[in-house]
Amino acid sequence: MSDYRALSYWFDSLPAAGTGDAGADDLLPRPSLAGPIEVDVAIVGGGLTGLWTAYYLASAQPSLRIAVLEKHIAGFGASGRNGGWCSALFPASTAALARRHGRDAAVAMREAMIETVQEVGRVTAAEGIDCDFVRGGTISLARGPAQWAAARAEVTEAGRWGITDLALRDAAHSPRGAAGALGSTFDPACARLHPAKLVRGLARVVEQLGVTIYEETEVLSWRAREVLTEHAAVRAETIVIALEGYGASLPQTHRRVLPLYSLMIATEPLSDATWDEIGIEHGQTFADFRHLLVYGQRTADNRFAFGGRGARYHWGSSIRPEYDRVPGVFDHLARTLASIFPAAHDVAITHRWGGPLGVPRDWHASTAFDAATGIATAGGYVGDGLSTTNLAGRTLTDLILHRDTEISRLPWVNHRSPLWEPEPLRFIGANLGTTAMTIADAEERLTGRASVAARLMAPLTGH
Repeated sequence: MSDYRALSYWFDSLPAAGTGDAGADDLLPRPSLAGPIEVDVAIVGGGLTGLWTAYYLASAQPSLRIAVLEKHIAGFGASGRNGGWCSALFPASTAALARRHGRDAAVAMREAMIETVQEVGRVTAAEGIDCDFVRGGTISLARGPAQWAAARAEVTEAGRWGITDLALRDAAHSPRGAAGALGSTFDPACARLHPAKLVRGLARVVEQLGVTIYEETEVLSWRAREVLTEHAAVRAETIVIALEGYGASLPQTHRRVLPLYSLMIATEPLSDATWDEIGIEHGQTFADFRHLLVYGQRTADNRFAFGGRGARYHWGSSIRPEYDRVPGVFDHLARTLASIFPAAHDVAITHRWGGPLGVPRDWHASTAFDAATGIATAGGYVGDGLSTTNLAGRTLTDLILHRDTEISRLPWVNHRSPLWEPEPLRFIGANLGTTAMTIADAEERLTGRASVAARLMAPLTGH
């Protein structure tokens, strides 16, 4: 059996079975599929997209026979390894959505994402999923003139779309422990949570609703009304494909998504006095305005959980366990955290981990349902999936049940992203993008002005 606790700090910090904790989790795999079965809905992938879809379908129609098919254990992928931001962020910007779908559709998407943060909090409270959910908002630090200009521009741009809750704060009202911060923005539409507690707790809830989760059951392929696994075939009227970055491992979805690695570190717990000096409160997440994305939170047990991009894309969209850990990237993250918050300079790093997230060619997440084949899909979250998966579950439920709702009419429904280029173009383009963002940050530190390199790359990153 794999040591699933080694997947991330989040898995390692789950209460162990036998502790008497209501959320205790022994991480033992559930039984795998033993033979052919027939169900109403077969869900491929036991992460948050699949589990939220199972939750809303089973809640809406308890008579449905629903099976979740998972290669490892529930939450094995990005759902159990992410930064713990339950935010209103959508990978395609509001401006990009407006260009593609119109102003009203773009604003509706933003409002749906804000409501989704509230919905996750509502469901976790109602279902007794203790996942450290605290809606404390996101602080985005502006460190240097170029970042301060970007912060002001972001607030102005938000106002164009009627978004009035994004606030600009000067240095005096920003975290005092952030080095070189000229100010910040504050977005209240974000909650800090513990992702492994969420995904593992949600798996238990859907089982209580009558859903069967088959773990250690690898799916090989699918077609209308049938899923072929390594053990047996599953007949189903509806099939939901919810693989995110791991879709690149299967021929049918190989070029629909690119697996981009994001890595994280967690520190030892800090004292409350140190956190007061830093200026980050419980429930708050944080980032800055650099182009090579970083993200962090103050965990419920007072650690920094901090991550970022920078790991290279691997030829052929390959996904391997050794790619989860890149010492050079971990060292970069530790240096970056200390540069932002000097109080973290001598803090011990206790956990290092990573994993792939899913990137569509146009950085536009989507949901879809083909009534003729009965096949539904959702994904392409580009790292913004902790909340978006919930909206995906509700959207797919409405589509599968043929319900005409505001959610089923959102602009990401039935959006089809272009395919990624074949190799070597995919390899060159993906790694060039990472390099360009590194250059853009260096350019802005040197000049104090907005990067030319970043402006050239913007159309390729959903902006």
